Amino acid sequence: MTRALLTLLLICTTALSWGQNTAEQKKLERERAQLQKEIKEFQSLISTQNKKEKSVLVQIKESEAKIRLTQNLINTIQKQSRLLSDNIYLNQKKANKLEKELEVLKEDYANTIVKSYKSRSDQSRIMFILSSENFLQAYKRIQYMKQYANFRKMQAEELKEKMDELEALLAKLKEQKKEKENLLAETEKQKKELEADKKEQDALVKVIQKDKKKYAADLKKKQQEEKKLQQQIDKLIREAIEEAKRKAAKENAKNVVVSGSGKNELPLTKEGKILADSFKANKGQLPWPVERGYISQGYGSYRGQAAGVKVLSELENNGVDISTSKGANVRAVFAGEVTMITHTSSYDGAYTVMVRHGNYWTIYINLSSVSVNKGDKIDIKQTLGKVWTNEATGETVLKFYVVQNASYLNPQQWLNPLK
Repeated sequence: MTRALLTLLLICTTALSWGQNTAEQKKLERERAQLQKEIKEFQSLISTQNKKEKSVLVQIKESEAKIRLTQNLINTIQKQSRLLSDNIYLNQKKANKLEKELEVLKEDYANTIVKSYKSRSDQSRIMFILSSENFLQAYKRIQYMKQYANFRKMQAEELKEKMDELEALLAKLKEQKKEKENLLAETEKQKKELEADKKEQDALVKVIQKDKKKYAADLKKKQQEEKKLQQQIDKLIREAIEEAKRKAAKENAKNVVVSGSGKNELPLTKEGKILADSFKANKGQLPWPVERGYISQGYGSYRGQAAGVKVLSELENNGVDISTSKGANVRAVFAGEVTMITHTSSYDGAYTVMVRHGNYWTIYINLSSVSVNKGDKIDIKQTLGKVWTNEATGETVLKFYVVQNASYLNPQQWLNPLK
């Protein structure tokens, strides 16, 4: 009994481990596809843009973004390779076990066939029954012969099943080994590209070194603009929450199911709660706010610097910066209501659009024009306007935020670049 329980436990543990590995492989495959798409978009955008229109700092920023994307891709591929190695090892162990089981089954089946051959004649089987001492014994012998015939049939079926299982497993192993070879080859290819990108960056750094003070001043000015912009966004969110509370108190008091009594909490109607729940359920599946582009600055803390020029202040990016093509359309990532359209002084009068999805906001910053109005109900992927291009630097960057009540969330965890 104990042995049977241990065997069952081992089978369950193996199945669980296999399921987890498969889920992890699928996750890594998605990450790899997303990174490959971003790198492809990066290369496509860079090839269509004129380098002369860009400052050296912008070129270095692009170089750093490409290096980061390539390094992330290499890390993802290496994780895939390690996980694949584990799966190959487990499958090889399983194949070895199956081969041993097959040897035993073949031997048992061969012995059964030999015994059957020795007693193959109809006469011997009849004599075996007729030599019974009584009717009950004769009946039992007939049943035994039927069971023996069924046993042989079951042996043959089990033998075939094991052979088919082994054949499928060996084919899977061959496929996995080929896949691992491809991953290793892709890793080497990306490493070579990474080295080439670093050499290009080194050349740009030498340009900066000639006038380090000037570039440091430019970088510091940009940091100050980013801080000022963040303060503006914080203020806009606070104002939007207060406006939503006033509106709920005045018009929808009876329909409010979540009061939003906290200082930074949005009141929710039944419809608003349904929309918020739907938005939350689509985490990781939202389309990008532009059709093409790459993340030039990710979410979270980063040190304000360009290669070779450091400004020691620590910056916090509460959204993501997505570099895209000149004149690119900005699109809504989910259905909702436009609650605010305003100018942001940090971007030379460019527009900011806030869209509400229950107690979530998506915020689109740095638009040159807007094609919606405050109060509009919008659909997913509906065009909101166009991204503004900074002619002085040659950058076309959309800043994108995801906010719940007044808490900033990581947009990279909500967006799917493949959509």
